[in-house]
Amino acid sequence: MQLINPNSKIDFLGKRKIALGISAFMLFISLIALVPSIRGLNFGIDFTGGSLVEVQFKQAPNIADIREAISPAGYGHAIIQTFGSPEEIIIRVQNKGNSDSSSVSTAILSALKNKFGDQQIDMRRVEFVGPQVGEELTKAGISAVGIAMLAILVYVTFRFELRFALGADAALLHDVMIVLGVFALLGKEFSLPVVAAILAVIGYSLNDTIVVFDRIRENLAANSKLKNPLDEVDVCNASVNQTLSRTLMTSFTTLLVVFALFFLGGEVIHGFAFALLVGIGVGTYSSIFIASPIMLSLAGRFRSSDEELAEMDARP
Repeated sequence: MQLINPNSKIDFLGKRKIALGISAFMLFISLIALVPSIRGLNFGIDFTGGSLVEVQFKQAPNIADIREAISPAGYGHAIIQTFGSPEEIIIRVQNKGNSDSSSVSTAILSALKNKFGDQQIDMRRVEFVGPQVGEELTKAGISAVGIAMLAILVYVTFRFELRFALGADAALLHDVMIVLGVFALLGKEFSLPVVAAILAVIGYSLNDTIVVFDRIRENLAANSKLKNPLDEVDVCNASVNQTLSRTLMTSFTTLLVVFALFFLGGEVIHGFAFALLVGIGVGTYSSIFIASPIMLSLAGRFRSSDEELAEMDARP
């Protein structure tokens, strides 16, 4: 199925300065948002350590009343959020000394029942992560992303060339930074499922980029046999156009599934699905507008008009 004519002549690389400018702006905003003193990531208890208590009320409570109820127990600074429905409440508290999940949940449940009554509240779930485990998970998450990027660099270098590998890694780093920036800007919780989503985005975006690079390699090989070979920029433009229908169809069908997860999957996988939504959109954009221009820039294929004229004048 061809949504777009593979012989179309859309000048994607001609728009590279606009695309790179947009990407530079998004990366700048993301980096600013990731600074802890400005916004920073809203790490979940997977990373910070602490307790999560999920309770269900018979009727939707007021968040201010819940905070007032648990403040005397020492949990006035807890993060309190609705979870799926107004009646379901998530309470996240940081670790306090040697307290465990049992003592924390008991204290919170007792305080809530004193405020709202025994028959109004049901305990649904309790989770506890110690500070050492949280620190280990943080290191493991960073290591997982770093190892994936390094492995991709080696793989693409082996399969193509170093300039292709650097272009692919630059596009992937671009995608990861923007996903992190969006989470920081919106204050969404950053948890282990989100790390899994980022790794999935890296794989998805790489797949898109490899398809484009594979077509570029095929066209460069065919182009070298012509009497009047085309410039590499024209070859890359033709390759992106030839794979554009496949790229858009793959992204569209994937997004249909992710939208279903986002709207119907419930709060438990909401962050995971949101990261995929952002990542797939940005990854599709980067495989078209970022990877190839960076790859060609590293090979010195983009030159000023003065350099091109000088080369023409030097020809016999």
